[in-house]
Amino acid sequence: MSQSSDPHLTFRRDGSTFDGMIETLGAAFGEYRAELVSQVDDFQWSLDFSTFDCATVIRGFHRHEFQFQVQPTASAVPHLSIVLPRNGGMGVASGSREAVARDGKLLLYNNLEAESVMMYGRSNIIDELLLNWNVVLETLDRTFETPFSGSLDLLPELEMSTPAGQMIGSLAETIMQGLRDPSVRSPVAMAHVTQALADVIVRLVPHKLSHLLDRQPCMIAPKHVRRAIEFMEANISQPIRMPMVAEAAGVSIRALQLGFRAFRETTPAAYLATLRLRAARVDLLDPTNANSTREICLKWGFFHFGRFSAMYKATYGEGPSDTRRRIRGMPPRACRQQKTVVGGWISLT
Repeated sequence: MSQSSDPHLTFRRDGSTFDGMIETLGAAFGEYRAELVSQVDDFQWSLDFSTFDCATVIRGFHRHEFQFQVQPTASAVPHLSIVLPRNGGMGVASGSREAVARDGKLLLYNNLEAESVMMYGRSNIIDELLLNWNVVLETLDRTFETPFSGSLDLLPELEMSTPAGQMIGSLAETIMQGLRDPSVRSPVAMAHVTQALADVIVRLVPHKLSHLLDRQPCMIAPKHVRRAIEFMEANISQPIRMPMVAEAAGVSIRALQLGFRAFRETTPAAYLATLRLRAARVDLLDPTNANSTREICLKWGFFHFGRFSAMYKATYGEGPSDTRRRIRGMPPRACRQQKTVVGGWISLT
């Protein structure tokens, strides 16, 4: 039942024991460590699961409330979870913050940042859309023109009646319908809709970078910064040094650095590394590219594979070799038998 064995997996399971649910989750997700604290004789449950490319939808039903502590392993794959309650609710806690999806509210969170999860209400029914975190990272990259790593501090409740809640809920519903019904499934349409959903979330849901959306659009970079960027883009695969960039821009290295700090909020060297990293990712995401991962690394000016791999993983949430394997339909080496890991102590209330 390994998810990685079929990139377009769909299944449905149900049962009447807690242990049966845990076994099914473990078979589907690769690892699910749990321990039942109090005994229940009639723990009814069912699980519908469908995945396609970068999105997964899960509908879970439980007769009783329960909660669990999340302890993801190092090989867990990050994703953005969008929780839409149908009956009952679901809560997530991270540090001192808590958010609950119920009574007309949806919930968004990063699975690796959740410390505990609570399922509320008898006959609980929850739809959860899992969006590959790389889609979010790529959207942040395009929106803010710089790679992002670390936490977005994203754990909001959204009223479904608000404009943001309505739009996110509607897009999530569209994706879930496409995942569940093969007759309307379109890879191109799915890619566009998931990208639209990520863009709406980045722009409408509060997070660590939201304040950057308010920057004045009239802050146009001066000519020497634009000339420097044009030179970098035209020679991205060549061995470029900063004195060469400054000479092409017609300014001193100091003026070049100040210009990039003021108008790109980074250094010229970091901006060049970003351009090269994006170019390498385009090659790695191309299933027709026959070059090895190391050849792509060297092609775009990264001569130390270990440093390139660390920078790539910090930016995109996966190693370059894992990107190549994923695009070719192969499971990553670190998690051959799993795609997502949820684990920890579970106690039934």
